[in-house]
Formats: sequence, C-alpha cells, structure tokens
Amino acid sequence: MDSPSTTGSGWPYPVDPDSAPPRKSGPISLHRNDNQPAYVGIPTFMSLPVCLTPEDLVAGQVDVAVLGAPVDTSTGHRGAAFGPRALRADERYLFNNTADLVNSSTRVKPFTELTVVDYGDAAVDLWSIENTERTVGQVVGEVVAAGAVPVIMGGDHSVMVPSVRALAEKYGNGKLAVVHFDAHPDCHEEIYGHTKTHATTIWRLVHELGIPGRNIVQAGIRTPGSPDNQLFNWMRKQGIHTHFMAEIERIGLSAVVDKVIDEATEHADVVYVSLDIDVVDPAYAPGTGTPEPGGLTSREILTTFRRLCHEMPVAGLDVVEVAPHLDPGYLTATLARRVILESISGLAMRKTGISSRNYLHPVASGEIPFARKG
Repeated sequence: MDSPSTTGSGWPYPVDPDSAPPRKSGPISLHRNDNQPAYVGIPTFMSLPVCLTPEDLVAGQVDVAVLGAPVDTSTGHRGAAFGPRALRADERYLFNNTADLVNSSTRVKPFTELTVVDYGDAAVDLWSIENTERTVGQVVGEVVAAGAVPVIMGGDHSVMVPSVRALAEKYGNGKLAVVHFDAHPDCHEEIYGHTKTHATTIWRLVHELGIPGRNIVQAGIRTPGSPDNQLFNWMRKQGIHTHFMAEIERIGLSAVVDKVIDEATEHADVVYVSLDIDVVDPAYAPGTGTPEPGGLTSREILTTFRRLCHEMPVAGLDVVEVAPHLDPGYLTATLARRVILESISGLAMRKTGISSRNYLHPVASGEIPFARKG
C-alpha cells in the first residue's frame, strides 16, 4: 500500500487495522519477563498492558485508561509535548510487577482492585491546535464510552478542554464539575489575540462548553501576573470557586481540600480533576514552563490527589505542563507519575468502599501501634 501524502487533507492518517495480523481483542502485555526493573523493556505507564482500540478496552473490562496528549502548540514555553514520554520512561526503580504495588498510606493495592491500561497517545498535528484538540477529544471519548476513567498525560493545559468536552457529552455540562489545581487561573478570554491557549481553558469551559461557573473549583492560585481586577471580578461573577494560596496559608491545605470536595460535588454527579504541575513549588517540580515560587510540596500534592479521587466521583483526570527538558534531575516527571499513581490509588479506595474522609490506614498512620505486644 502506498504511503499517505504528508500534504494531503486526510490527517491524521490512521493505521489500517487490517495491516496487522488478526488477534483477540483485549489488553496486550509487552512483558517478556516479570520481576524486571523499570528500565528494562518497552516503556508503558507503570509497565502496564497496552490497549490500542475501543474493543480492547471493552474486552479487558478496563477501569482506568492512561493516555498521552503530547501537545504544546498552545503555549509560548515549548517542551510539555515530551511529558507523556517522560512519564512512561523515567521511572527510576519500581519493578514491572504492578499487581504487587501497595499504597503505603492506605495499604490498598491499586492494580489489584482496578484494571488499568496504557491507551497510547492521541494523534498530534504539529501545525494545528484545533486538529489536535479534535483527536484528543476522540481518544478520551473512546475511553469514556468504554466505561473507563481516562487519565490524560499532557501536554499543555489546552488538552483539558477537549477532555472535559468528551465527558460533558456523556454526562451533561450541568452535571459535570471541574476541579483545577494550578498556580494560574487560566481564565483569560484571549492571549495576544489567540483564544485557544493553555491560559484560556477556564474561559472556554464556561463560554464554549457551557460548564456552569458554580461547577468549577480552583486551588493554588498565586501568580503575580493574573488575575487583574477585571478578570478577578469576572471569575467572581461566574460563581467560580477560587482558592488562592493565601487561603491555604490561612486555614491549611486539608481544610481547603475539604471545601474543594464539597463545592465540586454540591451540584454535579461526576468530577473532572486537572493538575497543572506548576501548582507545586518549583523546588519540587522545576520542569515546567511557567514556574511560580511558593507552591505546594510533593507530599501535599500526593495526599491531595489521593483524597480527591477517593472522596469524589471522579470520571476523568489530567496531569499537564510537565516539561522534562527543564529538569535534568527527573524530579518533575517522577512526581507527576506518582501523582497519577496516588490518584489511581484513590479510585481503588473508592471502589473498595472505604468511606471515611482523609482516610489513612490505622497502623500505617500510627493510630494503632505498629509493634504487636506479647
């Protein structure tokens, strides 16, 4: 078969499924050997099996599908397109036996409770954010249609819009809440004349997707560049729940997370959670294009996202703005991957029926003495 023209109008040129040998639908393990360190073998997220088609997702009864949206054409600071590759490949030491992994704070084994796969990447058009948003939405929609929770590895923050759109099409824009952890409000109508950027996502959720402002919750905002008074007042008028870092300083992160959970679930049936890695202080996550000092710590973000995915009906999640070339020490990619692992642990906790808020295993937390007497 002739190769497709790279200048034609048929983008994204999907691979002909008949060009590969026939196989039974379902997750595909890429392991040749078990009990191997992370740097051995073909990298997938957490060494998980791969699904390539919607039929694979359905046949595998997949609960969670991790997928990449390697796009950074909507930002002035390029490099986030390499985030998904880094999140898959930069694990330093964990072995490939994911079923053996246990969450140290809750003693839940996330990959035993849930069937989790890597669903590959959405197609990317290097010259068109519009085209790329379409394919990101399509792939996320395939995961949603299969009854699984999509976990999107960015890429820049523009990927939130097509991802939320895919969920809104299933659940209804009034029944979906968006929880947004970020150093920046991302509420601009346009940036230098451009409306589809990583800084206009919240505006687009309200005006393009019709997500009610009362269903949008933000936390961690602290940049001196935004919002100005006009945007500040627009956010308040829309009913957006914005928790600045000043509030976290005043009452503590745990209390703010309590408010985030209550606000997100007040009117919505399901929740989409979005993490811009720059909500974390650059001392812990320097690999991002718009670092802002004074953010959360690694421990705080891990605990927070486990709580969010445990205590809310999360139907989708993204982790974005990881720019690995800016962090030669791998800290940012390692942290972003562990945020996803903690989030999946939270989903597993919810499935097992753990109901208490801010749950910790009583022995692991020291509530019950670790050493047995007698």
